[in-house]
Amino acid sequence: MRTQSILKYFTSLGIMLAAMQGSAQVATDTVAPAETAVPAAKSERYGLRLGVDLNKIAKGFYTDDYRGLEIVGDYRLSKKLYAAAEIGNEDYTIDDRQLNFTASGSYLKVGFDYNAYENWLDMENMIYVGFRYSIASFSQTLNSYKIYDNRILDGNVRYLDEVTVISGREYSSLNAHWAEVVGGVKAEVFDNLFLGFSVRLNLLFANKKPDNFDNLYIPGYNRTYAGSFGAGFNYTVSYFIPLYKKAAKPAEKTTP
Repeated sequence: MRTQSILKYFTSLGIMLAAMQGSAQVATDTVAPAETAVPAAKSERYGLRLGVDLNKIAKGFYTDDYRGLEIVGDYRLSKKLYAAAEIGNEDYTIDDRQLNFTASGSYLKVGFDYNAYENWLDMENMIYVGFRYSIASFSQTLNSYKIYDNRILDGNVRYLDEVTVISGREYSSLNAHWAEVVGGVKAEVFDNLFLGFSVRLNLLFANKKPDNFDNLYIPGYNRTYAGSFGAGFNYTVSYFIPLYKKAAKPAEKTTP
């Protein structure tokens, strides 16, 4: 009897364990996963873009007595914001009606650009607005100027005779500071190669002038016809050097 009781006990225990194992398997098969991961978002490239101003290079071919070079660059800080700078040098002799003078010097512009264009897929084009703080160090040489001299003809008739005075006086250690509001575009025409165009509105707020003369042309600023206000533009070709990639958006997860 005792042996039968023991057999019945182990038989009942086996049946109970088998039933519990079956229930656990069913629960595992019917419960859905708590969450499903979405594939990682696309990454965006960050790096340095360097180029030159084609306008100043071309101007040296079609304008007498002009030499100029400007190097442009920007560095991507975030999805929309770029640090930007231009550095250049100009040597320009201008022959006006009354004056012939030469302005020669270098300049630096630093600031930022904000890209307002929404790119799609892997495009990296820009329609941007920006700001620059600019400084120039230069010299001006007054080559010659014209005056009108009173002459007497036959003792009675007076007339004005135009006389050219050769000067050659140089005014050095000059400088100027101004701000620029910039608007422009940059478009990728080949892999990593960009063409761009920008316009600039300038506000001159500091200007060291020579004695008995004026800064008629400031390298990087252009002519000073309108007093403290000026304008300029450039055409650029630049090459993008990718340094690293960053995810456009963090990967998101969804729940059923």
